[in-house]
Amino acid sequence: MFETARFESERRLTGSVVVAIGLSAFAAMMILIAPGLLDEFDVAALTETFPPALVEAMQLDVIGTIEGFIALELYWFGWLLVLAIYVAYSAASSIAGDIDDGTMDTLLAAPVSRTSVLLEKFLSLLTPIIVINVVVLVVVYAGTQLVDEPIAAADLIAVHALSVPYLLLWGAFGMLASVLAPRRVVAEGVAAGAVVATFLVETVADGTDLDWLGVLSPTRYYDPVTILTASEYNYEGAAILLAVAAVFLLASGAWFARRDVQ
Repeated sequence: MFETARFESERRLTGSVVVAIGLSAFAAMMILIAPGLLDEFDVAALTETFPPALVEAMQLDVIGTIEGFIALELYWFGWLLVLAIYVAYSAASSIAGDIDDGTMDTLLAAPVSRTSVLLEKFLSLLTPIIVINVVVLVVVYAGTQLVDEPIAAADLIAVHALSVPYLLLWGAFGMLASVLAPRRVVAEGVAAGAVVATFLVETVADGTDLDWLGVLSPTRYYDPVTILTASEYNYEGAAILLAVAAVFLLASGAWFARRDVQ
């Protein structure tokens, strides 16, 4: 039972560790330079050089604190964009990649259902999500303690825990792209492109007449900057992300059940 999930998790482990190390190294660098930069930072002067809409969209007014600096430099870009692309891209290659490689026929020849195959491949995405979140959480907490600029542990745990629904949604979207697209490269492009497109929509439209478009962007429902700087946790947003992820998974299962894998 769950052999596919176990196998796929083991395959993803190496890549997860590499990404975790890369993001941890970036986090450590940001933490080390933060105290010196923040001592010389003039937030008012910085915000005056940018249009008010851009300042609001990128939340630059909070960059003068260690919480705001790390939130913007690490989580706003690293989690909302880079890690989401990694998860969505990985998911998009799961089904479509096996079909392209001709290994899906062999897998489905075993006494397993297509639904269980898809679900177990999706569950294997928890490996990178958990590994990367745990490793970087420890690095950021320890690093901010070492430079005597501690971030509240509860806020730090929340920013990582609430990223899980966000990343699961992109994993589920990647699975949907994987069963809908005719080729692996198409699925991967659609998944990665959707992350970038929705990120830009929320960033550009925020505070403008097109702000309503932000409801279509998952980034509207997970805001690491607000979590770290204001200790505000959007549990409703997390529930919405999980619900949408479930819809994507159900749609993926329904389509995969009818798809020709020859």
